[in-house]
Amino acid sequence: MKYERFEELPSWKAAIELAENVYSLTERVQFKGKYSLRDQIERAALSVSNNIAEGFERGTTQELLTFLYIARGSAGEVRSILCLLEKLPVFCDLKFEISNLKSHAEGVSRQLRAWADSLQNSEIKGQRYLTKKEQKRYEEQKEQDEFAKILQSYVKKD
Repeated sequence: MKYERFEELPSWKAAIELAENVYSLTERVQFKGKYSLRDQIERAALSVSNNIAEGFERGTTQELLTFLYIARGSAGEVRSILCLLEKLPVFCDLKFEISNLKSHAEGVSRQLRAWADSLQNSEIKGQRYLTKKEQKRYEEQKEQDEFAKILQSYVKKD
């Protein structure tokens, strides 16, 4: 499936949901007076979706990869802060929410890793380089490769 806008991306949607849930968590009374901690986790959570969006809009596969890894790093930062929160007594009543958020952040990180892995194995340099001629050549090569696989399956059957 080809995505036209970053808002359609499953990983971006998951990252936005992570940020929404982090913001809901930081509205809790336990964060009162903990401005730097609250600010840090909110910024890290927001950074995940923002880096996915920025990378997607850049137009090259290499730039997208760079921003996906930055987004992944931000998801790791969210998890790290959540690990700290689990250890602080003031947040003991929020263990369930914190645990769910850690799982969510891990899921986002896995999605980003899978996407990055697939991009690293792609021959497409990115939208910026994909002229009509190059797109046609890519599609023709893809069809040839699929046809070759079908032929190979017949050879193996004999």
